[in-house]
Amino acid sequence: MANFTTHIAVGTIVSGALATLTLAADAVAPDNLVAITMAGVLGSVLPDIDLKDSRPSQAMFSGLAVFFSFAVLFENAAKYSIAELWIMWLGTLLFVRYGLQAVFYRLSIHRGVWHSLLAAAFSAAATAVVFAYVLGRHEGVAWLAAGFMFIGYIVHLALDEIYSVDVMDTRIKASFGTALKLFDTRHLGASAAMAAATALALFLTPPTKTFVDGISSRDLWAGLNRRMLPEDRWFGIFDLSSRTASTEVAPPPVETGSIPVAPAAAPDAPSAQAP
Repeated sequence: MANFTTHIAVGTIVSGALATLTLAADAVAPDNLVAITMAGVLGSVLPDIDLKDSRPSQAMFSGLAVFFSFAVLFENAAKYSIAELWIMWLGTLLFVRYGLQAVFYRLSIHRGVWHSLLAAAFSAAATAVVFAYVLGRHEGVAWLAAGFMFIGYIVHLALDEIYSVDVMDTRIKASFGTALKLFDTRHLGASAAMAAATALALFLTPPTKTFVDGISSRDLWAGLNRRMLPEDRWFGIFDLSSRTASTEVAPPPVETGSIPVAPAAAPDAPSAQAP
């Protein structure tokens, strides 16, 4: 299997390439692009969350603990006292970081169900749910983040399979076929539980219409094709005018994205002026 450094490096490169295309296509507002890109990077290391006592796994649980503890804090900030909020925040942090991690390690097996296409689908659907209902992002943004997560996840599984082939000794290692699989046939109970979780996550996901309409737009793909190569000069230095005559109108600058941000709350009506 590939090590953590390889996974994070390749995942970052793939997510960066996708982010560049997304930004060039003006598909999403730039302020959403960082979170979407990080979803792809997270997906590239997430399958190793079941690797017990590993630094990547501990780091992922630490990140999840921080995320959920602050989500609980901000959600209940106006309902409870400061002392109660401290207890809720710290309790959530410790529960996810140590309690949930211990239960997860007891039930999971490395190269089991988390190394499967079924787990990739669950992670993508869960990402859409989190972006839409926890982070309050537009449904189109939520599904774009889910797509980044899914691609990052598949990149991880594919890398593990590639590293299972010893090219120098022209042999296939015993781990070949244990990463990029539909589900875990060795532990059908875990696969059934993952299938149920995936079905539940898909039931909770936001509508897909905005994302599907945006990603299938002819204008989006035409814009990407137009911006793929410079029209006259590379970096404004190397003249390419002899290669092609630039007669097209320059593409508009990236501004807000064709996938809108979540609607802002309407401001309070101004109070009536005293006569």
